[in-house]
Amino acid sequence: MEPKRELTSVDLAALAGELGRYEGAGVDKAYLYEDGLVRLKMRHYERGRVELLIDVGDTKHVRIADADNVPPAPERPPNFAMMLRNRLAGSELAGVEQFEFDRILQLHFEREDDSTTIVAELFGDGNVAVLDGAGDVVDCLDTVRLKSRTVAPGSNYEFPDARFNPLAVDFEGFAARMDQSDTDVVRTLATQLNFGGLWGEELCTRAGIAKTLDIDEATEEDYRAIYETVQTLAEKLKSGDLDSRVYYETDDDAAGEDTDDQSGRRIDVTPVPLEERADVRPEIFDTFTDALDDYFTHFEADHAEEEAAEAGGRDRPDFEAEIEKKKRIIEQQEGAIENFDDQAEAERQKAEALYGHYDLVDEVLSTVRSARRDGASWDDIEERFAEGAEQGIAAAKAVQSLDGSEGTVTMQVGDHTATLVVSDGVEKNADRLYTEAKRIEEKKEGAQAAIENTREELEEVRERRERWDTEDGGEESESDEDGGEDEDIDWLSRSSIPVRSGEKWYESFRWFHTSDGFLVIGGRNADQNEDLVKKYLEPGDRFFHAQAHGGPVTILKATGPSESADEDIDIPERSEREAAQFAVSYSSVWKDGRFAGDAYVVDPDQVSKTPESGEYLEKGGFAIRGDRTYFRDVPAGAAVGITCEPETRVIGGPPEPIVARAETAITVEPGKYAQNDIAKRLYREFRERFVDDSFVRKVASPDRIQEFLPPGGSRMREE
Repeated sequence: MEPKRELTSVDLAALAGELGRYEGAGVDKAYLYEDGLVRLKMRHYERGRVELLIDVGDTKHVRIADADNVPPAPERPPNFAMMLRNRLAGSELAGVEQFEFDRILQLHFEREDDSTTIVAELFGDGNVAVLDGAGDVVDCLDTVRLKSRTVAPGSNYEFPDARFNPLAVDFEGFAARMDQSDTDVVRTLATQLNFGGLWGEELCTRAGIAKTLDIDEATEEDYRAIYETVQTLAEKLKSGDLDSRVYYETDDDAAGEDTDDQSGRRIDVTPVPLEERADVRPEIFDTFTDALDDYFTHFEADHAEEEAAEAGGRDRPDFEAEIEKKKRIIEQQEGAIENFDDQAEAERQKAEALYGHYDLVDEVLSTVRSARRDGASWDDIEERFAEGAEQGIAAAKAVQSLDGSEGTVTMQVGDHTATLVVSDGVEKNADRLYTEAKRIEEKKEGAQAAIENTREELEEVRERRERWDTEDGGEESESDEDGGEDEDIDWLSRSSIPVRSGEKWYESFRWFHTSDGFLVIGGRNADQNEDLVKKYLEPGDRFFHAQAHGGPVTILKATGPSESADEDIDIPERSEREAAQFAVSYSSVWKDGRFAGDAYVVDPDQVSKTPESGEYLEKGGFAIRGDRTYFRDVPAGAAVGITCEPETRVIGGPPEPIVARAETAITVEPGKYAQNDIAKRLYREFRERFVDDSFVRKVASPDRIQEFLPPGGSRMREE
């Protein structure tokens, strides 16, 4: 049985209610981990320490974690975490809510001078956006720029198109939604009503309705049975009347037995018991947040052994997971298309209703325009309509509200509610509605094209699975028989890449290894420039610096920090030119948008902290005595890459050695995108190149990529 990896809309409805109990908790500190995990350390006046975890990585969920289940804090907080700390310092949790019936959770924080909202998107690739009091995006883990919505720093946050909320609709709306389907009941509940597969089956079972019952054959009595079941669930979620459970899959399950022996692996966590899980062993928890903490704390350990076994000893790609993911995407896309059809048809019917009730609409619009010309306020006009409605005047009864800030009137037109621009006539308002319907239909065309692309990707995964299972590792066996030579692994296509890394002494500086294997290190600031010369510049090394002002101290190391120096060591010219390019690229040359600059190299004994008589050396500055060897018109260029063996990590520096050493690399040049923005662009590009995009999250977050980018604006170079 496939384990749950993401929270459902029902889960979030239950969770939002429980998290409300922590309102008033003050934020102490915020952390960001490499795998898309945001942690808020808080303190509540009654509950004490509160650890709120938002995970948008492989397992998309939000939970309150026990202190023992919280990962150690990262050594260096990335920019996103520092931004959160600044915005949330001194603030308190003011509210938690689910957006409509979507897998989106909003956490609102308040303090005297400002308010902040954290939006956790627990669908698709997952994302966390931080909004200010006006709803503008301060920062986000991933920038989203789609035709349908934008999530980017500086822009107003745009939610996805609202999903139909089956928990808040009356019976007529529920029945109308069901009638729009042309499939069976369970699929209708899963897609049209947005419950998903498991809850679609659960609702049918609870209501006593056959899952395969065709919608055309369903009666009003069937609809009412399902609707009442949905309402019962909605009331439990709203009131917090939960009975949360973690379900285990074991070899010798005793269905429904309460036991302290919870051997086996956890496969599901739910806020209420499921009849669809009646044959699966449960463990009962006092709260849903406790159940979530238990389930996701043990998730990796529960399923690591199984995943290794499925790999068959040869790191078999997880084709099944890929196939299920593609199927889920297609299901979501098909649901979106149905929504587009509904929305477009609704706008078109509104437009037709305007013409069908032309005189009524024209009377309302003319009345408002005339009153405004006579100096009446919007509030006065609204009061007059209310008085007219009490007197039974048809035009007044049709008016629902007015909005002076937008210059609109919302009125009932036949069976439809339409918001109309007062300054426009009936025809212009109808044209606007027709245009909106056309725009929605264009979105539908884009979604249909996306479905076709996803179906092609699904078929490609199935073909790869078939080829793999047919070959059954034959190529590897032949390689072993021929002498066991190392296999040239295509890491980009691997579905799972093990993370292997270790800390090096030079990683706090800028660094890279030349094509000949020599280490080059550079300072990030004046303090590091001082340290490099005082602590790490040794006989035999080479000291490089850009001729331009504001460049880093750059040292080409002839030896390691614990090795004996050798002044006669031979350093190839290629390595020296790469070190010179490094010195130029990370200097003000790049900041100024120039594509070339000069650099020089001297021996360690030519570098001094003692200024000439009458001169002054700033912090991080040095006096150079004697002759210098110059490198003229050195091109400004840098590359960022990801290595997979022997270690998995981000590397960066001059293009030639980085491209040669990395599994894949991207070259940049001076351009218009700020460090933070270009880092996110590179991150998204890397995720598209690797099948295992979770690996990119772990080793090459935007903050890690940014560490290797030159200061100033950049852009990706077209190869």
